[in-house]
Amino acid sequence: MGGQGRQRLAQQVIDQLRLQIETGKLRAGAQLPTEPQLEAAYGVSRTVVREAIADLRAAGLVRPIQGKGVFVSEAATRSGLTLTPVEIRSIPETLELLEFRMAAEGEAAAIAAYRRTAEQEAAIAAANRKMAMRMEQGLSTIEADYEFHLAVAIATNNRFYVDVLRHFGARTIPRGQFPTLPEANDRTYLEKVHLEHAEILAAIADQDAERARQAMRAHMLASQRRYRFLAEQQPD
Repeated sequence: MGGQGRQRLAQQVIDQLRLQIETGKLRAGAQLPTEPQLEAAYGVSRTVVREAIADLRAAGLVRPIQGKGVFVSEAATRSGLTLTPVEIRSIPETLELLEFRMAAEGEAAAIAAYRRTAEQEAAIAAANRKMAMRMEQGLSTIEADYEFHLAVAIATNNRFYVDVLRHFGARTIPRGQFPTLPEANDRTYLEKVHLEHAEILAAIADQDAERARQAMRAHMLASQRRYRFLAEQQPD
């Protein structure tokens, strides 16, 4: 299944579980069904279930307990989604930038797939490895994340794509604008981002332009979904 199809299915699972949490059907402290149970209930794959759980965890709605399962967070934890005033003001701009990037970088990934040199492909892979290493070390991954996207732009061999990424700089990476977000350093969330990058890299390495375009768009759609969700959580 393509990235966008998987994203849509994950969103359906997220929406259903959120509704159960918000209506009290799944109360604070309650255990979520197991992955096989969720697969059966929603008719989706293990990958889709894990993607949905990762998003709910990043949003602070659920938390895993080692060896026991995934549980609904306490109400106090969920209310911790309130951002600072500066961060709240950043959400509309972040969504606009992601919308623009989806068009620009989706096409950049497609062009990179058929135009990149071996050295440029290696640079994209190196940026991806750097992000994995920073995750292992518990260090900030924002710079490595930006380097990955910049390496894809460079691989288009079209300076305008590079100019756009360099113009925005590190603020291209949304979580850098939201330091109080728990997901900024959440291992599960960062592993999900890294996996999305790996799919983009694999498509570019295979010179599959359409797959590269869809993988990049799916990556951006996942971010859009997270920040729309954040906007919904803020008090009026």
